[in-house]
Amino acid sequence: MDDVDAVQAQIARNMLQSGDWVTARLDGVAYLEKPPLKYWLIAASFLVFGVHDWAARIPIALAAVLLCWVTARFGEWALGRRGGLYAGLVLATSVGLFLFTRILLVDVILTLTITLGMWGLLRALDETEAHAGRWALGMWAAMGTGLLLKGLIAAMFPMMAGAIYLAITGQLSKRATWKKLRPFWGIALFLAIAAPWHVLAALHNPPYLDFTMHSERGSYHGFFWFYFINEHVLRFLNMRYPRDYNTVPRGYFWLFHLLWLFPWSVYFPAALGLKYRGEDRGARTRLLALCWCGFILVFFTFSTTQEYYSMPCYPALALLLGSAMVSGEAGRPVLMGTRVLAVVTTAGVAAIAWILWAVKGLPTPGDIATALNQSQNPEDYTLSLGHMADLTLSAFAYLRLPLGIAGVALAVGAAGCWARWRKGWVPVAALAAMMVLFFHAARLALVVFDPYLSSRPLAEALAKAPAGDLIVDDQYYTFSSVFFYANRGALLLNGRVNNLVYGSYAPDAPQEVFIDDSDLQRRWREGRRYYLVAEGPQMGRLVKLLGKEALHVKAASGGKFLFTNQ
Repeated sequence: MDDVDAVQAQIARNMLQSGDWVTARLDGVAYLEKPPLKYWLIAASFLVFGVHDWAARIPIALAAVLLCWVTARFGEWALGRRGGLYAGLVLATSVGLFLFTRILLVDVILTLTITLGMWGLLRALDETEAHAGRWALGMWAAMGTGLLLKGLIAAMFPMMAGAIYLAITGQLSKRATWKKLRPFWGIALFLAIAAPWHVLAALHNPPYLDFTMHSERGSYHGFFWFYFINEHVLRFLNMRYPRDYNTVPRGYFWLFHLLWLFPWSVYFPAALGLKYRGEDRGARTRLLALCWCGFILVFFTFSTTQEYYSMPCYPALALLLGSAMVSGEAGRPVLMGTRVLAVVTTAGVAAIAWILWAVKGLPTPGDIATALNQSQNPEDYTLSLGHMADLTLSAFAYLRLPLGIAGVALAVGAAGCWARWRKGWVPVAALAAMMVLFFHAARLALVVFDPYLSSRPLAEALAKAPAGDLIVDDQYYTFSSVFFYANRGALLLNGRVNNLVYGSYAPDAPQEVFIDDSDLQRRWREGRRYYLVAEGPQMGRLVKLLGKEALHVKAASGGKFLFTNQ
């Protein structure tokens, strides 16, 4: 897809082709925002399977599977076999994990390292653990690996959550605690994993040390300043430049977790009655999970945040929900939650039936983009659910099959929740089956949305067209899938913004990449062949700029166009 999805894959390919495994680049411009491990993993997948879009997704898919397995094993160790099964099932069939792994976001791998680190903490401190030292070193290794995935929060989250847990349990100041955690060898291992790339990145992108506490357009202070000061400190304070991100209102950020953990979030009230103090593994794990998710949610309450930023607390919430579902299978809160789900799923079936009836007979010309109400506020799209506002009733006519499968899925869930076996594993199994079917429906819906969310058809048309230079209207992210599928560079029209603006001021940045309207007019009238990709809403501006007769449509898909001047 366009935006961050194809960006991550193309950076990995650029590393593979250039041999520069230290500095990420897009269109030749340094991209210093993130650590490199996700690019290395994708590049490794390309080495094994070839450069394909599906190969780019293998590391994310494997991490998601491993995360659910680790959560289930963590839960089994602490809560028993059924508790572990429920915890793993909750995570594997939650809306949030599915939604935020459709894109090449690193957060699921980060979440895996944090989960391993938190489990390592408990295992290292457990009096009955035969390999406590290994678990302690595993905890430090997980934090070091996480640092190469998403920066300092990968170490800060488990460290702060663990410190709060140790303080509550009275272990923080005990010498025996730190002896078990192996801080000397642990920190050495942590630095051995995380430090080399940070040092090399600073050396490759001078100046080396700059502590300027303000951020503005046109300045370049090297890797150290941008990565540590701008991306960590100033971003937390909402003072980062460029401000190429949006933030979810605080109330919605918290409430959205009812959706991200759906359908299991209805059992949160049952978790309130759990035992959080005690020496048994279950109580200790529940307390750690509470500290774990609590710190992350509070941290992002005071910072800029997107919906998926809280993914690292999903396993903690899954452990709490799994424990609540086991402990209270016959209790009133769990039964009430199941009844709520029965009502919700039944209402969902009715709503889908009405939509299918309402779109009966509606034509479906072209692709779904023709039926969407594209937002007049592009900043909405910086949020994960921003495109939901584009849906219209006629757009659902293109989604008949996914809607039908979703209706069947909700009917399965409703049947399991309304059945007389509302206790025990029956509703759990029905709800898990419901989500598996629902995810299949969502996958089919994404296929329908592909022309709108991706520019692959334009890239394929470009590959078949006569040779010529490519111009991309707007920033790189707008048509990032064209760069990936065509595997070529391009000139960026008015694209010196957002993620590439900082790197564009580096001493070695290719200045010819960025052009303005006057450059476009001059080039378009030359004898040389040019191609221009642009979104439909920009058509009026381009006609005024170049003239309608000079814009020859080579291909169109998803409300986007490929023009040529010849």
